[in-house]
Amino acid sequence: MNKNRPAIQDGCPGGRRPSRASGVVPGSAALIGALILLLVGCGQSSHAGPEIAGLPTAIPEFAPGVSYTNQRIAKGPWSIHVVRASRESGQFGFVSVHARQSALGLATLSQQVKSVPETLGIPVGAVNGDFYQRDRAYAGDPRGLQVVDGEMISAPIGGVALCIDGKGQPQALEVHPRFELSWVGGSLTNLGFNEDRQPTEIVLYTPKLGGSTRTSGGREWVLVPRGTNTAGAMAQVGGDYVFRVETVKEGGDAPLEAGKWVLSAGQGVVRRQQSLAAIAAGAEVRIRLATDPRLAGVQQAISGGPILVRGGKALKIVPPRSDSYQFSSMLERHPRSAVGWNRTHLMLVQVDGRQPRLSVGMTLEELGATMARLGCEEAMNLDGGGSATFWCDGRIRNSPCDGGERVIANSLVLVRRPVQTP
Repeated sequence: MNKNRPAIQDGCPGGRRPSRASGVVPGSAALIGALILLLVGCGQSSHAGPEIAGLPTAIPEFAPGVSYTNQRIAKGPWSIHVVRASRESGQFGFVSVHARQSALGLATLSQQVKSVPETLGIPVGAVNGDFYQRDRAYAGDPRGLQVVDGEMISAPIGGVALCIDGKGQPQALEVHPRFELSWVGGSLTNLGFNEDRQPTEIVLYTPKLGGSTRTSGGREWVLVPRGTNTAGAMAQVGGDYVFRVETVKEGGDAPLEAGKWVLSAGQGVVRRQQSLAAIAAGAEVRIRLATDPRLAGVQQAISGGPILVRGGKALKIVPPRSDSYQFSSMLERHPRSAVGWNRTHLMLVQVDGRQPRLSVGMTLEELGATMARLGCEEAMNLDGGGSATFWCDGRIRNSPCDGGERVIANSLVLVRRPVQTP
């Protein structure tokens, strides 16, 4: 499944390459070693407390079980923001949020934090999320998997995603789609999901996309759940559904209504796949939203990548041989955001960048070294550059390189869950 959209690549605002004079560095072992020494205690802190070295235990909590620090390191310089919450009580957890509570659209991190339902908890920290499409009809479409409160709004594409199960346990996994559509007389296994459909593609749309599919040309089938139970139409990772074709529409841009999905085929597919003619009004289709690995029970998920720390060790970042800025920027210093955890704490981290007097940003290897030094057993990179934003305890704490908050597609929010009464 290919998502044909321009995503914000890591550290590249608006698709423009920043000047290499602002801090392009080689990912050498010597540089990483020097960075770790700085983090251990050679820098000057902006707060009254210890330098970053493992998990600093003396940082005062701004609320029971959760603390925030902004570590300033003069040699760099670096400005590192960290919020960490204790896992011991089981009261804190991550939730995935999308702008405007849909599959498309853009909003600032502050706005997204305000949209978190009280039933999921009280936000205490947040960072920007996945790479995404910035403009045109599908602005706000995340690059990879996103699950919000049990409902999948964007599909995996084979990359890394943070997945939270029903017990609140986080995992960073490489997730591949294994979606399948079958009907009497035919089947398909290459389905897109809530994304920009090309003339040679077939995409499945749910009401989370908005008022219509926003497509042009081709043929579309409006699907209703078999029987009368429309509540079962919420898209879940690993779900297995049987739908009945209500109507067939030519030309695209079919309306999206509650409890109904739309299957959309580009004109090229319609001409090539003769068996699609069998999908007429009244026909039944079966849709399986399987993944590898299986993610049944995942309640929250958001994509990013690459993985920075595994088993407590920072990983070596080896970009593929490509001229794409998506990969070359991994070795450059840019603003960065990341999520990490260990057996006792959950962490959100952001490093400011592109501001020589404040913070020059980090390469991905430097970020991985930082996450490991903070005590993360597992850590994953998120979108960076102008999107890198850090919210904690009621306000934005970092210095976004664009001079203010950028509108973004989604975010990862650390919440204090409601106390469960017996």
